[in-house]
Amino acid sequence: MKKLIVNADDFGLHPAINAGIIKGSRDGFITSTSLMCSGSAFDDAVLQAKATPTLGVGIHLTLVGGGKPLLQARQLRTLVDEDGLLPADYTVFAKRWYAGRIKKAEVVSELQAQLERGLSCGLKITHVDSHQHLHVLPGIADIVLDLCSAFGIKKIRMPQEGWFWRGGFNSTAGRLIGREGLSFCSALAKMKARQARFVYPQHFFGMLAGGNLNEFLVGEIIRNLPDGVSEIMTHPGMDAEALEKTFSWQYHWEDELQAFLSEKNKCLLEQQKVTLINFGGL
Repeated sequence: MKKLIVNADDFGLHPAINAGIIKGSRDGFITSTSLMCSGSAFDDAVLQAKATPTLGVGIHLTLVGGGKPLLQARQLRTLVDEDGLLPADYTVFAKRWYAGRIKKAEVVSELQAQLERGLSCGLKITHVDSHQHLHVLPGIADIVLDLCSAFGIKKIRMPQEGWFWRGGFNSTAGRLIGREGLSFCSALAKMKARQARFVYPQHFFGMLAGGNLNEFLVGEIIRNLPDGVSEIMTHPGMDAEALEKTFSWQYHWEDELQAFLSEKNKCLLEQQKVTLINFGGL
């Protein structure tokens, strides 16, 4: 039996991202999202999620991305830069983390604050994942699993995409290397998650083509879904012009949204006898 979670990341980061995720849930087959508790559009996201009860909502732990943390900068002196902002991306964070330049206590405090905000917003939280998959990095994975256990969260993303999966996407060498590295970290994190009795989807898609999914690429994933539970990660949004002015990620937000509104892909789901669920259905 094939079950599929379609999870939209970065809920709460920007109103145009929120709008795309909600449209993809109401009119398409996005089933789940993950809430960025330090995002500037957090309140808007919570309000819209409460009006969309079929949408599963998890917490998108955030230690990178160049934005502001939830706690005050003075509480996170080794985690943030001189402007009080988080590291730009996972490579910058990893270099500093493994060089011992970021204090573990600060990471714990910030992640705990994000979890507390998410759990107190009035939504039923289904799972945890993270911005740029930092929750599977060695050392960080232990912190996340311990915190989630303490808060009673036992469902988590494990972004281990198939080693040979391309799905029709013409990837750069850099993307391939990054995907293999994060998949390896996920394999290590899975062992610890299993020991701690966490539950996660068996299969994962959307890393190699992250930010670049379209109708064809999502169709290829659906055609090739294995038996069991799979997760597709996506980054939908509306008003791409506004998003491109704010973020330099070169994501294709509107294309990703259209992929999950596509009638062609909805028909493929029926043909492949795919059951749509969110993390609550694990």
